[in-house]
Amino acid sequence: MQSQKLVPNNMKILSGSALKVIAMVTMVIDHVGGHLTDHSIVLFSLGNYQIRLFLLMRMIGRMAFPIFAFLLAEGFFHTRSRLKYGVSLLVFALISEIPWNLEHGGNWFHPSTQNVFFTLLLGFLGMCAAEYLKKEPALMLVGILLFGVLADTLRADYGFKGYVFIMLMYALREHEVLRILPSALLAQPWFSMTAFIPISLYNGKRGFIKGKVLKYTFYAIYPVHIFVIYLLKYVI
Repeated sequence: MQSQKLVPNNMKILSGSALKVIAMVTMVIDHVGGHLTDHSIVLFSLGNYQIRLFLLMRMIGRMAFPIFAFLLAEGFFHTRSRLKYGVSLLVFALISEIPWNLEHGGNWFHPSTQNVFFTLLLGFLGMCAAEYLKKEPALMLVGILLFGVLADTLRADYGFKGYVFIMLMYALREHEVLRILPSALLAQPWFSMTAFIPISLYNGKRGFIKGKVLKYTFYAIYPVHIFVIYLLKYVI
């Protein structure tokens, strides 16, 4: 299938680092809106329909996961070491589970749901299965399905649909138009689709986030901001 472009190459102005910033900012807006914002605050009204602040923040937040999933697929192809990439995802999945459990269950152990790093990790493993077992289609299919079942069984954030979305970002990496369609799998798909505006402007460059310090600082934003939300909501 011929590669498809939403915008010409000379309009692709966003690096991977810029996309990470957009994803992080919209993620924080989403979580603050969902956990800390008073649901009664009305920004404005359209006839009988009221636009509430928390709802607007959650809508903006729908951009975050599609961008993270896209960057995961890009990182899979560009990383120097897939082993180290996978280990990093696992380490931060385990670290993030503590503030995630505190925020969602009020204690250190809350097995009914897992943080999004587990979803990303299982998506990464699914891509590994697809890449390394491509000469064994039956085994490849089993591997892909296995990690999808794990995402659902563990109740990782976004669940099986989130895992499938990641796999479709991998499969449709070269097709800018078709890769918008998996947004239908996510909550509020029309708002999730807006993520593909900045994604379509991606120029394939790493950008300013270079070196281990900045790289892991951006990883750490996820567990740190969840813990801060927990403190603000339940402790302070």
